[in-house]
Amino acid sequence: MDSPRPALVEVSGVRLEVLDLAGDPDRLPLVLLHAGAGSVAGWRDFPQRLASATGRRLVAYSRRGHGQSDPYETQPGPAFMEKEARGPLPALLAQLGIQRCVLVGHSDGGSIAVVFAAGSPEQVAGLVLIAAHYFVEEETLEAIRAAGVRFRQSGPQPAMIRQHADPSGAFRAWHDVWLSTAFRAMDLRPQLARIHCPILVIQGADDEFSTAAQVAAVAAAASGPVSTAIVPGGHFPHSQAADATLQAIEAFLGTHDND
Repeated sequence: MDSPRPALVEVSGVRLEVLDLAGDPDRLPLVLLHAGAGSVAGWRDFPQRLASATGRRLVAYSRRGHGQSDPYETQPGPAFMEKEARGPLPALLAQLGIQRCVLVGHSDGGSIAVVFAAGSPEQVAGLVLIAAHYFVEEETLEAIRAAGVRFRQSGPQPAMIRQHADPSGAFRAWHDVWLSTAFRAMDLRPQLARIHCPILVIQGADDEFSTAAQVAAVAAAASGPVSTAIVPGGHFPHSQAADATLQAIEAFLGTHDND
C-alpha cells in the first residue's frame, strides 16, 4: 500500500503543504518542523521511517514560501521564528485536532520549536532538537555566506528545485534573514529557561553550521531534563546518520513517558 502523500491544507487563508501519517490515537503525535531552506520533501523518507519506528501519528508541513505551500506575500523578517510559533504553527495544530504533541525540529525548525514550547508549554510534551540554533555564531554565518556564493554562481541546486515551487525564494528567505544585522541579536536561551519538558538534542559531530556551544547552551539554560546524542556527519543527521538519529529518538520517547 502506498504511503500517504502531502496535501494542501488551508490554514488561516494560506495553503500549507502537510504530510499527515496515521498512528496510534492513544499516543501523542510527533510534529516535524523543517530547516530554514527546508520543506516536507527535504526530510526525504525520515518522516515515514520515524512514524513506522514509533507507531505514532506524524505530521510534517512546509512553512509558507517553502515546498508546495503558498508563496510569501513579503519575505519574512528577523522575527520569523516568533511569527511562525505564534501564528501558523498553533493554527495548524488546532485545525488538525492536535492538542499536545512532541515537536521534532531541524535547524531553524528546532529554534521555532523552542519558541513555541516556551510560550505554549501545555501543548508540548517533549522536544527533539536536531542541529538547532539558539544564538548566532560566526561559524554559522560563514557557512551561510559560502552557501550564498555557491547560489550566486550556480543557482538553486537540483534538490532545492525538486523540493520547492519557488526554490530561489526559499533560499533567499533563509540566507538574507540570517545575514541581516537585526538577526545577530537572536538569542533563545531565555526561552529555554522557561521549558520544563524533556529535551533531546541531536547534533552531527562535524556540523558545518554550528559548534558544540549550541548543544552546551541547551544543557545550561533549559529547566527540564536534557539528553544529548552526537551522531556522525554534519548538519543533516536525519539523512546523514538516519539510523543513529532514529535510535536516539526512540530511546528518548521510551525513557520519557510523553503520553
